[in-house]
Amino acid sequence: MDKEIIDFKETQLNNGIKIVTIKKNTDLFSVHAGINIGSIYEEKDEKGLSHFVEHMLFKGTKNRNNETLNNDFENIGGEYNAYTDYNCTVVHASGLREELVKAIMLIADMLMNSNFPKEEIEREREVILSEIRASRDDVEEYSFKKAHDIAYKKSPLKYETAGEEKTVKKFTQKDIANFYNKYYVPNNCCISIVSSSEHQEVINLVKDYFSNWLKKDFKLKDIVIENNIPIRKVTIKDNIEQSSIIYIFTFHNLNKKLELALKILNHRFGESANSILFRELRENRGLAYDVYSEIDTSSFVKSLYIYTAVGKENIDKTIDCIDNCIDKIKKEEFIFHNDTINLMKKVLKTAVILTIEDTTELCNYVLHQVIEHEDIYKFLTDMDNLTDIKKEDIYEAARNVFNNPTIHILLPKESD
Repeated sequence: MDKEIIDFKETQLNNGIKIVTIKKNTDLFSVHAGINIGSIYEEKDEKGLSHFVEHMLFKGTKNRNNETLNNDFENIGGEYNAYTDYNCTVVHASGLREELVKAIMLIADMLMNSNFPKEEIEREREVILSEIRASRDDVEEYSFKKAHDIAYKKSPLKYETAGEEKTVKKFTQKDIANFYNKYYVPNNCCISIVSSSEHQEVINLVKDYFSNWLKKDFKLKDIVIENNIPIRKVTIKDNIEQSSIIYIFTFHNLNKKLELALKILNHRFGESANSILFRELRENRGLAYDVYSEIDTSSFVKSLYIYTAVGKENIDKTIDCIDNCIDKIKKEEFIFHNDTINLMKKVLKTAVILTIEDTTELCNYVLHQVIEHEDIYKFLTDMDNLTDIKKEDIYEAARNVFNNPTIHILLPKESD
């Protein structure tokens, strides 16, 4: 694959908006507009405020009330939504290419003119509180929340993106509007657009609808980056049958070559359907139905996670099994052949093509690369660099990362 696989152009408007246009032979369009504000930048008494603003973006502007705004989006005939991540809030829409102008117009109205009606705030507050409460009923989600809470002292990763009940309950209209006015500024915004239109045509469209958005000074909070605390802790929870186990390992000081080696290791270790963890825990010992590992290479996260759900009686056996798998990798008793590296290259290439073929996925990928100041072609660089990875690099990555985990165990409450 070469760089011509994506035809893109980066532009910055006078008011600071970064635009990435991606020209693709398609009858569809996708627009993703991201504001570089999320849970990692929130103060302790602001936890959940980015997420609250995201919900309120669809609740009315100076030009459209809630019903009109959502009806106008609905009439595009495609898909529209928003989400809040650790480091950004994103509004997006996709549909037939002839609806591109309308989508840009509506997103511009939301980002520039949201007015946060009080009655809508109170309704949405209950929706968000329900979302937070529902997360407690999901064993996997709840387990990750508790694991993050014990893994860090000051890192914002301790806190959920949706916030906590006590903070969400107290946010006022003024709090929400002030947060929006502070961070929702053009010089903190990136817009990616995939369509069949010419680059300049799309850039001119963005200029038409966003040029009156005035640039402002703002400052993002410094992010606290922390290694996980080596600790093993148990939480007891009512109304669950299965127990869960989560490991967290951080790797903030790993170089790029070993980070790539870690991706290969993780695929073989716990990401694939035929992974080491799957074979050992489920197939060989019958201890767990669901087990996986995943990595997050974001600059402020840099974490490898292991998750499994097991019966309470199998907790100790499962932890022994996981620890044994890790120990065997570090001692090079699990062999990583060249076939493993070649398979990883195939997996990565498949993932790249799947992303490129899907206008929405491509648009979202490009947006995040720009927001995180990463090269849009990083996936191609990674594929080229895979040829330099040897089994020795994989073992070195394992010995660097698989140390001093945070281990959280969730147990069902004993019956009285």
